[in-house]
Amino acid sequence: MKMTFRWFGRDDKIPLNYIKQIPGMTGVVGGIFHIPAGEDWPEEDIDELVNKAKEANLELEVIESVNVHDDIKLGLPSRDQYIENYKSTMRKLSKRGVKVICYNFMPIFDWTRSDLAMPLPDGSTALSYERDKVEGIDPNELIDRISKESKGHAMPGWEPERLAHIATLFEQYDGMTEEGLFNNLVYFLEQVIPVAKECDIKMAIHPDDPPWSVFNLPRIVKNEADINRILQAVDEPENGITLCSGSLGANRDNDLPQIFDQVIQRDRAPFIHIRNVTHNEKGDFHEVDHREYSGSVDVRKLISVLHQHDYKGYVRPDHGRMIWGEDSRPGYGLYDRALGAVYMQGIWDCLEEERS
Repeated sequence: MKMTFRWFGRDDKIPLNYIKQIPGMTGVVGGIFHIPAGEDWPEEDIDELVNKAKEANLELEVIESVNVHDDIKLGLPSRDQYIENYKSTMRKLSKRGVKVICYNFMPIFDWTRSDLAMPLPDGSTALSYERDKVEGIDPNELIDRISKESKGHAMPGWEPERLAHIATLFEQYDGMTEEGLFNNLVYFLEQVIPVAKECDIKMAIHPDDPPWSVFNLPRIVKNEADINRILQAVDEPENGITLCSGSLGANRDNDLPQIFDQVIQRDRAPFIHIRNVTHNEKGDFHEVDHREYSGSVDVRKLISVLHQHDYKGYVRPDHGRMIWGEDSRPGYGLYDRALGAVYMQGIWDCLEEERS
């Protein structure tokens, strides 16, 4: 596995030379966040991102995310122009060495949490989801809460310029079913996968986070059945999944080792997020450190699945706690994610020793 670290480019307070110092770190997972969803990424912005990584002797072969415009998800006539913009961006990224594009197809919100700084017993804080704080409230109340708790950082998927039109977006999605959203995803994939094949890029859709409906919006990447349906709908190696143990693991009914095993065995998982969560009452959950015994996700088993298949794709430690007084983007501090990266590699090293 190739260990990587999410990096927010010009908006990230964590220096690249700090990331480089994490043992075993080979590259960063980048993105351009000041370009609105649907627009063609300018070459100069892509060059700036790639060149900064190269200067730090880090690869930048994964992009997270080239966001999909809502008109594509809604299936509006304007989607074709946005898809053409997407194809153009794919070609530019490919010329600069990008191998994987992680994206999602969640309506309106890319992810949902009720709290960005839930206090944990050890004094750290973490992202959490409490149903009573989300379900049944006005979405604007949640938007205000996320904005206040983000510490001035732009949170991916919660861009103010897009959420300023939240009322219109909810009106547009009114009546959208899972079947309708799935069909719009297939339309998108049928257009972009030939370009991915041409460019030697793997598309990797991210599971819904959390993997259930929020504000009555449809969800189509919730479980193993959904994943299989997407892979079969456009059955090409370039149509892949970002296996995220935190998103899928939020639903305790999902058998993570089985899902990981099946998708990796089919060579359809070019990118993997490892995150640990603890399940609480009523389906609530909160995030914890990456260590297996700290939460409900069997991280050691998941790494063993990767090792069993001699996985050579990209892995990154997903959301971490805020520890040691760090002031950073919630979920994306340096320290806890660095600990997670080393923990995962330690498991891999032990498995290598057993194999020899």
